[in-house]
Amino acid sequence: MTDPTPADPSLQALAHSLQQFADARDWGPFHSPKNLASALVVEAGELLEHFQWLTEDQSRQLAPEKQQAVAHEMADVLLYLVQLSTVLGIDLMDAARAKMALNAQKYPVEQARGHSRKYDEL
Repeated sequence: MTDPTPADPSLQALAHSLQQFADARDWGPFHSPKNLASALVVEAGELLEHFQWLTEDQSRQLAPEKQQAVAHEMADVLLYLVQLSTVLGIDLMDAARAKMALNAQKYPVEQARGHSRKYDEL
């Protein structure tokens, strides 16, 4: 597997490396959108598990070993998300920019500042 180089830290480079990794192991038949989405949710649950029963303050001040474990789970979530986007032909950066623009419309600063109400309650 070829790792993305620091000169190319893009999601596209990461997606290419993930594809090479999966191809070398002949995992393509298992990487359906349904399976990748399921794996992503499982990994997100494992990420959440690190915060279970912590107070708000504790969740902001993780010990170094816990921080590393959380980083690994976050990476798992990212890797599955990138693989899912590849399989579905979705450009994640374009999708994220479009979603941020939509959110800016749904949550105007003057109406949303300082509270957590959903857009339909503004």
